[in-house]
Amino acid sequence: MTVIHDEDDLRFYADLDGEEAELTYTYPEDTLVDFDHTFVPKKDRGQGIADELVKSGLEFVKSKNYKFIPSCPVVEAFVKRHPEYNSYMEEV
Repeated sequence: MTVIHDEDDLRFYADLDGEEAELTYTYPEDTLVDFDHTFVPKKDRGQGIADELVKSGLEFVKSKNYKFIPSCPVVEAFVKRHPEYNSYMEEV
């Protein structure tokens, strides 16, 4: 599976045989990314696709030395399992 970063539409997505899985985000501030929604088609769930989308998003944040807000529960759960991204999470 290939995850594509569409910076114009503010999302990471993967083509899954004609359907798309995606992680969307916004920029509340210039160097702050708010990951707000993850979607994986029902037939493709349980295969780690959401994790791949989230990992791609967090690696983008890391590469830019940005901070992120895990508004999406899927992102929040991923970060709990992968504490190496905690230093990039915006403190509330």
